[in-house]
Amino acid sequence: MNENELRGILGTNLKRYRCFRGLSQAKLAEIVDISPNFISDIETGKRWLSSDTLVNLAGALNIDVYEFLKPETIVPDDITAFIAKYTEEAASILTTLVAQSLERLRKQYLPESE
Repeated sequence: MNENELRGILGTNLKRYRCFRGLSQAKLAEIVDISPNFISDIETGKRWLSSDTLVNLAGALNIDVYEFLKPETIVPDDITAFIAKYTEEAASILTTLVAQSLERLRKQYLPESE
């Protein structure tokens, strides 16, 4: 991994945790006492930061510092296929259950004429 990739991971994670906490760049910058432009530059990977700033950002977001440096986990293709399969099966089961319920309601409230 090179420095640009690390900056990208840090920036992505900073933005994710900031948004999760419902903070704007300006509000987080105010809490940590840095400029909003600096937050933006970190999130876009344009600038690096000191260890003190990293610790302060982690504290403001109530996370451990290492959370900023963890690459996003990508779901393997086999798991994606597994999820897709069971999503299709669940949709099919739900469709059947809804159809059966509607048929029972139709029979109950719209009896067939003789």
